[in-house]
This record gives sequence, structure tokens and C-alpha cells, in this order.
Amino acid sequence: MHPFLVSIALVALAEIGDKTQILSLLLAARYRAPAPIVAGILVATLANHGLAAAAGDLLAHALDPRLLDWAVVVSFVVMGLWILVPDRMDADALPRRSARGVFLTTAASFFIAEMGDKTQVATVALAARYSAWLPVVAGTTMGMLAANVPAVVFGHRFADRLPARWVHAFAALMFLILGGLALRTALQAG
Repeated sequence: MHPFLVSIALVALAEIGDKTQILSLLLAARYRAPAPIVAGILVATLANHGLAAAAGDLLAHALDPRLLDWAVVVSFVVMGLWILVPDRMDADALPRRSARGVFLTTAASFFIAEMGDKTQVATVALAARYSAWLPVVAGTTMGMLAANVPAVVFGHRFADRLPARWVHAFAALMFLILGGLALRTALQAG
């Protein structure tokens, strides 16, 4: 499957119930300004996932191919298990409206919250697996927007109706399937 489509699907599913989606809900509730919030999420995600994909691409070129194959297997399996752990975020952790505006507050908060997050780690793994920086960054960014824009626009009414346990289970299964496919590649190369 194309790296762009895989990246969209995995990140959109991984983002359901994630701390950055909770942050999106909190930002929407606090500021009630969807356009600058969505723009801030877009900019933060492009920057964060751009760096993550660059790291994954660097790993793909720096590591021995056999070691990289096994690293990808481990990362997909770890992601599959990690996604089953629900995230929580406190409303108090959200910064107050700053003079720089909703956009900058959103971009900074989202960028920081995404550091070391499941979707950032997934972006590193996807970039290392596919060695396709642009399709991975575009796909992971679209996946983030697909999960977060409805949260911003529809707020708590929408989030309360999502079957998060089932979505997490399905996303975990997808990561484990990719881990299995990567394992097959690692075993054939070894």
C-alpha cells in the first residue's frame, strides 16, 4: 500500500483519544475559534512530523538494513501495544489565551504535546520503513487533521460518541499487522 495512504490511516486511528486530540477539544472549548486552532494544528504537525520523518529517513540511511528491518518490526509492535494505553490531559495544562493569539498558543501547545507522542513515533517508524519523507509527512499530517478537525469543530459532543476502545483496538491491530509484514521482510533479508 502507498506510504501516503498507510500514514493517513494509521495516524488518524492512533490519534483517536490521544492527548493531542484531547488538547484539540480543550482548545476548542476554551477559545471557540476553530480556524486559528486548525491552522495551529496544521503548522505544528507539519513541523513536528517533518522533523520526525527526517529522523526516520536518517535512520533508514544510517543503520544497517538488517538492523533497520528489526527496528521497524519492534517499533510497529510497540506502537500497536502503546496505542491501547489511553491518554489523559488536564484542562489546567492548557495555557491561557496569550497576547500572541489563539494560533500561536495552539501551534506551540500542539507541537510540544506531540513531542514523543505515539503519532510522532509512528511517523519516525513509517519514514524509516518507506524511505518516503514527503508522502509520510503529508499522510501523517492529513491523519492528524482527519482526527482533530472534527474534535475542534464539534467539540465534546462528537468526542463522547466515539467508540474509543474499538478504534484503539483496530489501530493496534493495524500496527501489529504492519509489524508482521515488517517481520516477514526482516526474516527474508536475514
